Formats: sequence, C-alpha cells, structure tokens
Amino acid sequence: MEMRLEVVQVPVSDVERSKSFYTEKLGFVLDHDVEYIPGMRVVQLTPPGSAASIVIGTGMTSMAPGSLEGLQLVVPDMDTARTELLGRGAEISEVQDLGGVQFAYFADPDGNRWVIQGAIGPGAAEGRPEGSGA
Repeated sequence: MEMRLEVVQVPVSDVERSKSFYTEKLGFVLDHDVEYIPGMRVVQLTPPGSAASIVIGTGMTSMAPGSLEGLQLVVPDMDTARTELLGRGAEISEVQDLGGVQFAYFADPDGNRWVIQGAIGPGAAEGRPEGSGA
C-alpha cells in the first residue's frame, strides 16, 4: 500500500489576503482557485519544488483561523532562502542552530505558525554543515 500526504488545509479568515501572502511573500505557486459549490472556495498553493500543497478557502474546515502550527518547509540553503523571503517582504525570525540543524520561524497573516528547516545533509550528526565534506 502507498500513501502520500499531498494536501494540508490551512485555516484562514481572509482568503484574498492569505492568497497574496503565500504567493507574493513566500513564492508559492497558485495551482487553482475555484468555487465548487456556493460557499466552498478552494485555493490550492504549492511551495516551489514541493510535492505537497496547502489549501486555503471557505466552507472546508471547522479549524479556527490561525490555529495551525508546526508545518515545516525544508530548504537546501537556509541563508539563501531566508534572504529571498525577507526580500519578498516576509517576516522571518533569526536563524537558530539547534545541534547542527538550522531553524527559522514565521506566521501567516492569521497567525498560523510555520518552521523553515535547513536540509540535513551527510555528516550533520557530527556537526558538519551540509555539503562540507569535512
């Protein structure tokens, strides 16, 4: 049996504001924006290079806007990713190094909390940065 997590609902209060945040500030790709039935709008967005997407919209979930936390975006180079996101106007925390693994944090306009994690490469357990070869 095969199972893939491909879509996660993110509860938001203002679909247009959130759609702008995810596309303009984070660079997510807008996959579709449709109203299947009156009152049920589905906006699917995919982070660049990701196999998984998020869905925001109306009429889909009982979760309170801003109640989601802990979704992680893994990036190959934390400094490059953080610099690009800051340049797009996103508010990203300072990078924290937790035992050789880098993390930064941000929230969407509703307060849904996200984590950016630097990819862990070979040797990370020994404290060597990804790709250092040392």
